[in-house]
Amino acid sequence: MDLGLSGKSALVLASSRGLGLGVATALVQEGARVLITGRGEERLKLACTELNAKGPGTADYLIADFSAPGVVDTLVRGAKEKLGAVDILVNNTGGPPPGKVTDVVPEIWDTQFAAMVRNVFVLTAALVPDMRERGWGRILTLASSGVVQPIPNLGISNALRSALVGWSKTLSAEIAADGVTANILAPGRIHTERVDELDAAAAKRTGKPVEEVSAASRASIPARRYGRVEEFAAVAAFLVSEPASYVTGTVMRCDGGSIQSV
Repeated sequence: MDLGLSGKSALVLASSRGLGLGVATALVQEGARVLITGRGEERLKLACTELNAKGPGTADYLIADFSAPGVVDTLVRGAKEKLGAVDILVNNTGGPPPGKVTDVVPEIWDTQFAAMVRNVFVLTAALVPDMRERGWGRILTLASSGVVQPIPNLGISNALRSALVGWSKTLSAEIAADGVTANILAPGRIHTERVDELDAAAAKRTGKPVEEVSAASRASIPARRYGRVEEFAAVAAFLVSEPASYVTGTVMRCDGGSIQSV
């Protein structure tokens, strides 16, 4: 299937590693011009070198800490300089620390809300008008399966990522007539450094070997394994594609069947 992404420009947030880098890779392989972002220049440079070697699309990078003041202005300005117009925005934010919601202090709520929610809203609002004017655009927000079925000990993620769902659904209805879609992609256990970190944290909390924790986690998934980043990225690439023009306002799961509800 031709996804119609050749020559399209994409801004992919938090994309020097993990799911963000996976999505950027899939888009470059479809011929898109991709701008990746992150805090560490060395990691970004290495990722760009690897992406450009794969082609047929191209990759550039922009240093941006999504939790820093003024980051939205940095991203908007940098995207305009390096991409011109942005056709595709992939909203992705780093995972917050694990823990119970009853243990979160007000300062942490404020910090995490700004980085995970507020800045996503503001950045999207800054880029949407040009998409609507051109009559084509894709907004894909990476969330978590916790927005459908809350994940124990990931209280901050469950709470704040759920706010993205209501926002994305509302946004999708406002912009659909202009040829712009907005969707949520909710990963389950996709094997990234973040998942390894969560397994290690669970092992420390329970006093069990990390291998035992990881095995139990895999056993709880109907597919009996963690997903591959490439599998997740393929779904993302479809959702921002030309053939997916009638898919909007959805929460798409990529979780190996983990969610128990229909």
